Amino acid sequence: MSRHLNVPIFIPHLGCPNLCVFCNQRTISGAQHFDPAEVDGQIAQALATTTEQDTAEIAFFGGSFTGIDRELMCCLLDIAERYVQNPMAGKARVSGIRMSTRPDYISQEILEILSRYSVRTVELGVQSLDDAVLAASARGHNASCAERACRMLLEAGYEVVGQTMIGLPGSTLQSEIATAKALCELGVQGARIYPTVVFADTALCEMMQSGRYKPLSLDEAVERSAATLRVFEAHGVRVIRIGLCASDNLSDPALALGGANHPALGELVRSYLYYQNLRKLLSRASDPVQQVEIPARELSLAIGQHKQNLLRLQAEFGAQLKLVASDCRAPKIYEKEKEHCT
Repeated sequence: MSRHLNVPIFIPHLGCPNLCVFCNQRTISGAQHFDPAEVDGQIAQALATTTEQDTAEIAFFGGSFTGIDRELMCCLLDIAERYVQNPMAGKARVSGIRMSTRPDYISQEILEILSRYSVRTVELGVQSLDDAVLAASARGHNASCAERACRMLLEAGYEVVGQTMIGLPGSTLQSEIATAKALCELGVQGARIYPTVVFADTALCEMMQSGRYKPLSLDEAVERSAATLRVFEAHGVRVIRIGLCASDNLSDPALALGGANHPALGELVRSYLYYQNLRKLLSRASDPVQQVEIPARELSLAIGQHKQNLLRLQAEFGAQLKLVASDCRAPKIYEKEKEHCT
């Protein structure tokens, strides 16, 4: 079977003089140093594990790529472009280049540089479109700057992925939903939802220890992420990740000191959303429900981790309620007195 994969090249905190309250970039990226001379070999090594049926993108992550030294940026783009134009024999075809950056590092000059290369996707660290939240997080730009960057990239023909954060200082469920809606209205094609995690040696850590910031609990982060996910899905915006990427550093309790740093946050969020949808469906039934058929590929989400969803639904709608796998395309309910399919 064919695969599509990103070949990630992590650029540490080279391109950003700003220091957001939550940022400890060396911890988040897992990168302690960066040597441009190693990039070519890293790409070749990653592609060596692929086949010609696969496709790949070379992705510059971990820092504000368009904010690094122009010569270095063009050097890295040149390396990536060679793989686009000259595929490795028998290996994945590199279809393009993607990168992550900050809204205030998008300009006409940057767009002109990117236009010389096979850049397809720009992931924009929007985080929030609430000016008060951005100020409290020391982002160094306002919402208008992020909106302008989105428009410029979209008008230039790039796919834009809006990166958002849940639980920033001063943020609320309402402000997070408003951010998601605004990104959808701007026309982004994808999104990421990150929880705010408190890392050691950050301003946010000091704020937490002094009582000026309270991180979200896991349950709170799940519920608020689910509400944001619902907005994106309702607008047809694909959410490509919920939660931070796994790394050894992120699992170290000496570094991640607070917040919803759960390795399966995405699964928990999608399972909670499934619970909400099932609850709504069951509450509309005219008779007590005996059984719900679930698409087989979604059964684990419906049941929930440690059967949490099933137990909640059984408590609310009757202990005899069963969730069973089926070849149906959507949940199908069967009532005790008569069969009723939705």
